[in-house]
Amino acid sequence: MNAVQVHLLVNHFPTVAFSIGLLLFFVAIAAKNDYLKRTSLVIFFLTAALTIATYVSGNEAQTLVRDTPGVSTAAIGQHETAALLAFSFMQATGFFSWLGLWMWRRASRVTNWNLAVVLVLAIVAFALMARAANIGGEIRHSEISAAADETGDGEAAESALRSWGDYVEAHTWVWPTAESLHFVGLCMLFGVVLAVDLRMLGMGKSLSFASLYQLLPLGMLGFTINLITGMMFFVATPQQYTGFLFFLKMMLVILGAINVLYFMLVDEPWTVGEGDDAPARTKLVAASAIVIWIAVAFCGHMLPFLGNSF
Repeated sequence: MNAVQVHLLVNHFPTVAFSIGLLLFFVAIAAKNDYLKRTSLVIFFLTAALTIATYVSGNEAQTLVRDTPGVSTAAIGQHETAALLAFSFMQATGFFSWLGLWMWRRASRVTNWNLAVVLVLAIVAFALMARAANIGGEIRHSEISAAADETGDGEAAESALRSWGDYVEAHTWVWPTAESLHFVGLCMLFGVVLAVDLRMLGMGKSLSFASLYQLLPLGMLGFTINLITGMMFFVATPQQYTGFLFFLKMMLVILGAINVLYFMLVDEPWTVGEGDDAPARTKLVAASAIVIWIAVAFCGHMLPFLGNSF
């Protein structure tokens, strides 16, 4: 299975899954059903995580099909720019959905302002993602294309996106600053992962899970910093982020996102009070979280040696 097949496989998640979540969210708000609201937020968060794999797989797919007869290079440029904009709003929706889930477990409710923000972001994200998907269809299906090759709009769109790479190359302070922030975000994320998961494994029994739960937003903030700076690197020099190792790293990030939902949705961790031992399943999830994020860090550091970076 090559990158094109992978991209075609995963690119249905942002549109299909997100449309289901948005429809369910509308129903939940109209019916004032808290259970459906929570379910919708979970769908938004998971879809945003899966969209990471969708977006990064498009880069290598573009490289493979660009010179294929019948492929519109202009549509590729338009699709790439539209996908980045949709991806940004999708991640914002996922972040505020996660925040809503965190508040739900903490206070047994989601504030109205959070629901309003998620609703607006979700509508915009879905519209942008549908547009990106439609442009993506024009890459190979000339019958629905608006003759972008003749207008040159695709090249202009691609040029606008690649201008970030030119900016990075022209300003030597940008990359090291982003690298520093990336490291800070990683420390925040991994610090919270270790604090929570080592407690579940039996260390620091004087602390309850409820007290450590307050640290999760700090870890999510670190993840957000990593995601923003990581996408800055990716957009600036996409040719460096190809191959199995990089895609494996992105898949591990998605697994890490799924892992954190266990501590927010399942009741078992909340039985762990001061001096208590965690249930066996909770220990297994905690151990897997540590392994996942160590593997993420390993794949990232090995990209220059085993991947195509630098």
